[in-house]
Amino acid sequence: MVIAIDGPAASGKGTLARRLAAHYDLPHLDTGLLYRAVGAIVLAQGRLEDEAASVEAARALDVATLDPEALRTAELGEAASVVAARGGVRAALLDLQHRFAAQPGGAVLDGRDIGTVICPQAQAKLFVTATPEVRAQRRHRELIGRGEDVAYDTILADIRKRDERDSARAAAPLLQADDAVLLDTSALDIAQAFAAALAIVEARQQGR
Repeated sequence: MVIAIDGPAASGKGTLARRLAAHYDLPHLDTGLLYRAVGAIVLAQGRLEDEAASVEAARALDVATLDPEALRTAELGEAASVVAARGGVRAALLDLQHRFAAQPGGAVLDGRDIGTVICPQAQAKLFVTATPEVRAQRRHRELIGRGEDVAYDTILADIRKRDERDSARAAAPLLQADDAVLLDTSALDIAQAFAAALAIVEARQQGR
C-alpha cells in the first residue's frame, strides 16, 4: 500500500504522514527534507542561485544522512522552495523517491507532487491544507519552540510567497490530484486530523 500525501507548507501533512506510517507499520519519507537538504548544501557553498550546483547536490544526496531536526529551519524552508522550482533538481531526486515508494509492503510519502508525479498510482491520496493564517500560526509555534526568534508576520508572508512559487512553478507544481481527497485541517487538532486521514485511507482500502 502506497499512501501519497500532498499539501502546502505547515498544513499538517508531515505529522499525518508520520502517524499513518506508524499506524500501518510502513516506512515514511518526508520528501520536503530532500529539497531542504539540497538547499542546505548550496547555501553552505554560497551557491543558492546556482542551478548547476543544486542539481549536483541533489544527485549526490543520501537519504540515510538526512537530519530532520537540523533541516527544519525557516531559512532552509525558503531555500528548499527555491531549489524545488528547478526541473533538474526534481529530475535528480525522482528516482530516489520512486525507489522509496517501491519498497515491499508499500510506503507513505508526503510532499507537494506525490499524488501527481511521484506516485500517481498510489492506493490512497490525500491533499492536506489549511488557511495561510492557521499554517503560519503552526509554523510560528514550531519555530519558537525550537528557539528561533521569528515574527508571525514574517512567517505568514513567507508561507504566502512559497504557496505562490510552489503552485506556479513549471516543474511539478503543487496541485491536488484528481483522485486525491481534500482534507482541510484549519479547524482540526492533531487527533481530529489523524482520525479524518485514517478514515480516508480506510475507505480507499475498502474501495469506497
